[in-house]
Amino acid sequence: MKYLRPFFLVTDIGFIIYWVVTYLHIIPKSWAFKDYDDPLTIAWNWSFLPLDILISVTGLYSLYLYRKHAAQWRMVALISLVLTFCSGLQAIAYWSFIGDFDPAWWVMNLYLLIYPLFFIYPLLKQSERKSVG
Repeated sequence: MKYLRPFFLVTDIGFIIYWVVTYLHIIPKSWAFKDYDDPLTIAWNWSFLPLDILISVTGLYSLYLYRKHAAQWRMVALISLVLTFCSGLQAIAYWSFIGDFDPAWWVMNLYLLIYPLFFIYPLLKQSERKSVG
C-alpha cells in the first residue's frame, strides 16, 4: 500500500476534479480533446462518469479500509485497479479508432491503462497467500 496509496490519491481525486471541471465547463477549448463540442463526443465523454466515479469511490474506500486494518481493502483496491485499467483502455481505444493523437489526453489515459498493471498481480498474490495460509 506504501506505493499504491499515492496513485490512488492522485487518480481518485483527479477524477473527481476532472468531472467537476467538466461539469462547470472550465476546461479551455484549447485544452479540450478533438470534437469537444460534438454531441456524440460529449455523450461518449460523459459515458465515463459512472465508471470514473466508481473508480474513485472504490479507490478511496480501499484506503479507508486499509487505515482500519480491514482485510477487504485488497479486494476493493483490486476492483478499483481493474476499473481504472478499463477506463484507460476504453479511452485509448476510442482515440485510436478515430485516429486522433493528442499527447496530453493520451498520456493521461495511458497512465490509467498502465499503472494498475504494476499492482494487480501483487494484490492477487497477496490475496492468494492470505486465503491459503
